[in-house]
Amino acid sequence: MLDVAVVGGGPVGAAAAALLARSGTLKVAVLEPQPPEPVRSDAPPDLRVVALSRASEHILRGAGAWGALLRVSPYERMCIWHESVPARSAGVLVFDAADVGEPNLGYIVEQRVLQAALLAAFAAAGGEVRRAALRGLKFTGDAVELDSDTGPVRARLVVGADGAHSAVRAGAGLSASVSPYEEIAIVATVATGLAHEGSAWQRFMRRGTLAFLPLADGTSSIVWSADAALARELLALGDADFAQALDRASDLVLGATRLVCERRSFPLTRLAAPRYVSERVALLGDAAHVVHPLAGQGVNLGLLDAAALAQLIAESVARREDPGALAVLRRYERWRKSEVAVMGGAIEAFDRLLAHGSGPLARAAQQGLALVNRSQELRRVFIRRALGLTGELPEVARARPALSSAG
Repeated sequence: MLDVAVVGGGPVGAAAAALLARSGTLKVAVLEPQPPEPVRSDAPPDLRVVALSRASEHILRGAGAWGALLRVSPYERMCIWHESVPARSAGVLVFDAADVGEPNLGYIVEQRVLQAALLAAFAAAGGEVRRAALRGLKFTGDAVELDSDTGPVRARLVVGADGAHSAVRAGAGLSASVSPYEEIAIVATVATGLAHEGSAWQRFMRRGTLAFLPLADGTSSIVWSADAALARELLALGDADFAQALDRASDLVLGATRLVCERRSFPLTRLAAPRYVSERVALLGDAAHVVHPLAGQGVNLGLLDAAALAQLIAESVARREDPGALAVLRRYERWRKSEVAVMGGAIEAFDRLLAHGSGPLARAAQQGLALVNRSQELRRVFIRRALGLTGELPEVARARPALSSAG
């Protein structure tokens, strides 16, 4: 019987599994129906990228995955402005890593590269990846029997890291509140007329938010979260016309753009599970909460979930407690629900006031970007929060491990 079965081998589930396996005392397996192939260094870049915070970097080092990441692109600055002010003007809010004595503000990493590195770290720690899909759960008191398409699996604890449509959440009878943002995110990779300068760029507009994320090869990944009607119009355009629309939306902050890959899109939805746990079940990442991508915090929140759960399980095992006991899992729920609520509330406010707001309150928020820019102390507060260096952090996210343990 397994101590922990992690359902879902994406970055969050793989991180939880690797951290648990590296404790050396637990038998852990990951159920993932489509594990990624190893990523070659000369493979084309993945269209989906994530922005990793400093706290996430620490977690990945602790999981033994950091050293295996390919094409990591650090960024030193983030420039944020509202469409009511010109790009590169005094009204642009600039966060600079130098303001807090950090080498950078984070890293842009391809999602499949991150997933592959974490699964490899999990396997290196003695974990087992099973190519299997979950079909149902059966609770038997001291364990859970997972019905998979490759046979039954028994575990003392089931971790649901299987996304917004979580089969674990449904099988455990846990609910989730789901509501659409009425927005569609368009992602693509673009070449730009001007260098990205190792900076991330984000413009708030009345009909959405546009971000340019710097990539290691000099191109940029765009995430254009547009009102649904506008997004459908943009997706219907040919590549050249879309690039022209992108140039207008970006105010040519990086010069003229050119698509270098296909466009993809997905609707944006918020999700919040009232309960993250039940007896012998814990939810992580998108299975528990989905936030707007404008702040790039989705994966970072999930990695903090993974680190918090792994820490509490390790502590419970050291005290000879049952890791699947509800009392143990509720400690995780209380910890992470409060932290997610703080970040989620801030993201909702940014989207409501800066991207879609009108009236006095929205105008005050838009003008507030320039006010924050004039206060070094306020900028430091925001930067440290974005780096994931504040709040109640798991030990592995706080620590700065020695480079020799980077794995």
